[in-house]
This record gives sequence, structure tokens and C-alpha cells, in this order.
Amino acid sequence: MQVYAQSYTDAITEHRKQYKADFLSDSHLPLKEADLPYLQFYNADSTFKVMADIELLPGETVLYIPTFAGAKKEYVRFAIARFQLKGKPYQLSIYRSLALAKKPGLEDYLFLPFTDETNGNETYGGGRYLDLRATQIKDGKLEIDFNKAYNPYCAYSDGYQCPMPPPENDVPMKIEAGEKQYTGQKKH
Repeated sequence: MQVYAQSYTDAITEHRKQYKADFLSDSHLPLKEADLPYLQFYNADSTFKVMADIELLPGETVLYIPTFAGAKKEYVRFAIARFQLKGKPYQLSIYRSLALAKKPGLEDYLFLPFTDETNGNETYGGGRYLDLRATQIKDGKLEIDFNKAYNPYCAYSDGYQCPMPPPENDVPMKIEAGEKQYTGQKKH
């Protein structure tokens, strides 16, 4: 029996199917089945998957990251990720939510919010997010796949406390990967 490796495009397609299914698994989430056709994505592009050097930041003080709704959420800067993208060096801060770190199963959850030059035109104006896990860091390295970037719930509906990507996490280029701007009606 021959086994064929799943192509990168197939893997991203599966990731996006699960992403959409997750909205339907919880009635408190902003999108319903009728909204899913309005989710738009860039074509999978493996050049936006990078291996980053990770500098852990133990003992960081608590940060209060503002949300789009005006509240603040508690995070700590967990690490700095340094990587090359399209031949240029970049660095982004990776955060740990203090609230999520207390929830079973989410103790190792990490959060990478970012903005780039697609925001407000091709992608949500407030930036996008990536979910990571501390356990994915191996030998000081972490794979960051911008094809898995997604919109905060604020892109779909009012009433969510979505953290704003900090200015230090602005990437001065177009990251044409991941989720695009939502084309459906925003819920109020």
C-alpha cells in the first residue's frame, strides 16, 4: 500500500474547514452557517510559512492590551519571534493571555496579533491573529504559518472584547495569506 503525503494546499484547506466548523460548534460565536460563505481567504502560499527563532521572555510584567471595545485584557509578553519573510528580517512579540492560561487545556495557548499593509483594504482593518502553543516551540524554534491568520470576532459582530495588535507587531509589508476581509453583514 502506498501512502501519499498530504499537500500543503490540502492541509490548509482542512485547517479552514475546521475553522468554519468551529463557528457552528458554539452558539455564542458570531457566525452561523448562513454566514460562512462570506469568509474569504487568500490561496494557500507556503512562502508565508516561516521557521522563527524564539527568544523566551521569562518574568515579564503584566501588560494591559486595549480592545476595540475600549476595555483592556491582561497579557504577558511570552517571547520574541525573529524570522525572514520574503527575504527580509522581522520580529513579532508573542503573548500569553492570563485569563486563558487558567483554563484547563489552554495553559500553553499563545497569541500572536499582528497588522500589515493589507489591513483595511484586503483584510480586516484592525489586524489579524494567529494561535500558537508553547509546546510547539522546539529547540528555540517555532513554525509560524500566516496562512492560518484569522480575523478577530470584532470583524463579524459588535460586542466582543478583541485585543488590538500592539504597534510593535506591525509588519511593514503585505501578508497576502490567511483570512481576508469578511464580506457579509456585520452584526450589531
